[in-house]
Amino acid sequence: MSTSELGPTSHTYFSQRLRLHYVDWGNEGAPPLILIHGIRDHCRNWDWVARALRDQYHILAPDLRGHGDSEWVRGSSYAHLDYVYDIAQLLHQKQLFPVRIIGHSLGGNISLQYTGLYPEHVQKVVSIEGLGPPPERMRERAQQSIQLRSHGWIEAQRALAGRVPRRYASFEEAVVRMREANPRLNDDQCLHLTHHGMNQNEDGTYSWKFDNYVRAMSPHRTQIDDLRALWGEITCPVMLVRGAESWVSDPERDGRANAFRDPHIVTIDKAGHWVHHDQLEEFLGHVRSFL
Repeated sequence: MSTSELGPTSHTYFSQRLRLHYVDWGNEGAPPLILIHGIRDHCRNWDWVARALRDQYHILAPDLRGHGDSEWVRGSSYAHLDYVYDIAQLLHQKQLFPVRIIGHSLGGNISLQYTGLYPEHVQKVVSIEGLGPPPERMRERAQQSIQLRSHGWIEAQRALAGRVPRRYASFEEAVVRMREANPRLNDDQCLHLTHHGMNQNEDGTYSWKFDNYVRAMSPHRTQIDDLRALWGEITCPVMLVRGAESWVSDPERDGRANAFRDPHIVTIDKAGHWVHHDQLEEFLGHVRSFL
C-alpha cells in the first residue's frame, strides 16, 4: 500500500489540562495546513479535503474540545475564546509557523479570531461560512441586559444537565439521522461521517461523540463590533466561502465582508452549509488556487 493510500495517525496534546485529539496526515517537510471543523462535528469530516491536499501540505486536523475524540470540559462552558486558545496551544506546541488554516462554521470563526490575534503566524486563511449569525441577530442579543443573557445561559445549562444523549438502536439508524441533517450527502459520506462521529455504548446502542453542552451560547460571547475589529487586524489573504443555497447570510450584502482588508469571496452553487461536502471538487479548485 502506498503512503498516499494510508489514513492519518492519531495524536494527543494538552490545553487547559484537557487531553485533546488531532490527526496528522504526514508529509512533515511540507508547508503546514490546519483544518478546523464546526460545531457537533469531528476532525474526520475533512478526510476528503485532506486526501486531496496531503501531497502539497503537512495537514493536521484537530478535534475541538467536547468533540470527536477530545475530552469533554468539566465545570465550565465552551466559549469561543477557549477554542481559540486550544488551537493556539496546538500550533505553539508544534511550532507550525507560518501556517495556512481552513475552518468550517464554528471552525471558520475560530480560524478568523486566531488569525486576527496572531496575524504574523498565518499565511492564508479560508473560512467556510464562519462569520457567525447575521449581524442584526448579534446586535439584538448584544442589546439584551447581562442579567437576561446570564439567566438564559443558566437555564440552558440546567436543561442540558438533564438531557440524556440520544441512543440509536443500530448504526444504520444513526446513518439515517446523518442523512436527515444534510440530505446532500452521498452514501459513502453518510457512512464515513457516522462511523467517525459515534461511539458504541456498553448496551450495544450508539451515541454521537460530541458533548451536549457545546450547544449552550455563552452570555459573554464576542460581539459583532469586537469581531470586526479582530477581522480588521488580519494581514494575510482571506477567502470567505459560502454555499449559494445555505441559510447563512451573504457577507457582502450584510456588510461583514467590509471588515476585512481585501477578502476573496466565493459563492458555490448547489451547495448548502457544508460546502466542502456538497461540492467538493469545485471547493478544492478554489482552495488550491487560493493557497
